[in-house]
Parts: sequence; structure tokens; C-alpha cells
Amino acid sequence: MKYFGAHVSAAGGVGNAPLNAHKIGATGFALFTKNQRQWAAKPLAEADIEAFRRNCDAYGYPPQAILPHDSYLINLGHPDREALEKSRAAFLDEMQRCEQLGLDRLNFHPGSHLDRLTEQQCLDRIAESINWALDRTEGVTAVIENTAGQGSNLGSRFEQLAYLIDRVEDRSRVGVCIDTCHAFAAGYDLHTAEACEATFAEFERVVGFAYLRGMHLNDAMKPLGSHIDRHAPLGEGMIGEACFRYIARDPRFDGIPLVMETPDEERWPEEIARLKAFAAGE
Repeated sequence: MKYFGAHVSAAGGVGNAPLNAHKIGATGFALFTKNQRQWAAKPLAEADIEAFRRNCDAYGYPPQAILPHDSYLINLGHPDREALEKSRAAFLDEMQRCEQLGLDRLNFHPGSHLDRLTEQQCLDRIAESINWALDRTEGVTAVIENTAGQGSNLGSRFEQLAYLIDRVEDRSRVGVCIDTCHAFAAGYDLHTAEACEATFAEFERVVGFAYLRGMHLNDAMKPLGSHIDRHAPLGEGMIGEACFRYIARDPRFDGIPLVMETPDEERWPEEIARLKAFAAGE
């Protein structure tokens, strides 16, 4: 089954996220379990946890259909020890929130060297951070999102994702999320079925589909290899419709959250309906 959806709002309590997903016809969704632009947050109330679990059950959202995202403030490869420890503590809190909600994965951006570490030093620090968090939690997989490669952000190349995975001690609890806009911006061509075939063959060779735990389906405003992360509505950017038709029809992408972060929320129901039509062969 394909779990198509979008990154929905959890305003008013996390229990509202599955309701918002249902309203747009989603079969999966992403959410923030806390305010993504603040370090600290109140602990999840028992009533909110109950509401989230109840609404997920009511509308048919199993854990494998849901892709929570951590705070944008977190940098698991930060060069400063104090800032690194702050990021690790925040990441651990996000993992523990997922545990409380019965979720089995947490999506995150790997980190940035800020031009003060080498790429390898930063990647090693990120892997160390992942191991640190996994040692203190149970049942939640750390899902590394590929990046567009802007600035000092790491994770734009499949080889960097594989490097991190190789250094995680419990590989049953590490995976990746491929954002189509980020991949395209990083130089991986996706604008035709043939290009998708070549790119995902490279992904299988370097990383492996066994580690794919989710995808962000976004078109790209900027050209191939731009290293600029700007999302566009499906089929209306530089990637085009063929990529999303390809993913919708390929069984290798079954059973994981396939969620949009496209810019116009009003269009999400139509975009989800189109993805479902692609999957049905229309």
C-alpha cells in the first residue's frame, strides 16, 4: 500500500494531526510533535497522547504511515560541544515523544559543519549523536533525510548517508528519507522515468532500499544541481510529473510514508488524489 499524505498541522494538540490528514484524503502524514522553532516544549499531556493514538486508530493510520519530523534547530554535528549537547538533548526529547505516541520513526536533517569541521569530522559527530540517542530509547528508528547541500549542510550525497549508516551500531534502527526536491537540487536527475531508474539504481547500490523509511514528494523550483531547497507543487517545477508517477507505481516505495511539503496547502487534497490515481495506473 502507498501511504500518500502531507506534513499536516498539529496546532491545538498532536491529536489533531490525524484529523487534519483525514480531511485531505491522506493515507499517511507527517507532523511536528512540538513547536519546531523552539528548543523547549511542555511534555506531552496524557490526554494529547490518548487523542493521538485514538484518532490514528479511528482513521487507519498505523505507525509505518506516519513520519514525524524533529526541530529545525537541531544540529547533531555541531562543532561546539555545548551546542552539540543542547542538540542531542533536544533530539532525545523528540525520540521520546515518538515513543510516547507509539511512533516507530523520527525524520531529521543530519547536520552542518558550519565551516569549522571537516566533512568527515562532522559526519563522525552525527553518527556518534545517533548512537547516543538510540542507546537511550527503544523502538524508534532514526531516519536521516537527504539535503540539497546548501551551505555547510551534509547529507546531500548518497555516499554521506551510507557513511552514517555504516557507523550506527544498531542498523535495525537507522534509515533514510529521500526528499525529491533535495535530491534533484543535489544533482540527482529525476525529471524522466529513465532518469528516476538511474538515480534509484544508484541509491540501491550505495545505500539500499532496505534502509528507505519514508519520502518527501516535492517538486523543485530551481534547476538540477542548484543546491537550493525551494519546493514547488507536484508537476509544476523543474522535476515534473513523471517522477511522481514513477514513485506512485513502483512497489519499492510501498509501505512507507510518502508525504508532500508542497507550498500550497489548499491544493493538498487534489495532489494526493493525483498520486492515488497514478498508483492506480491512471
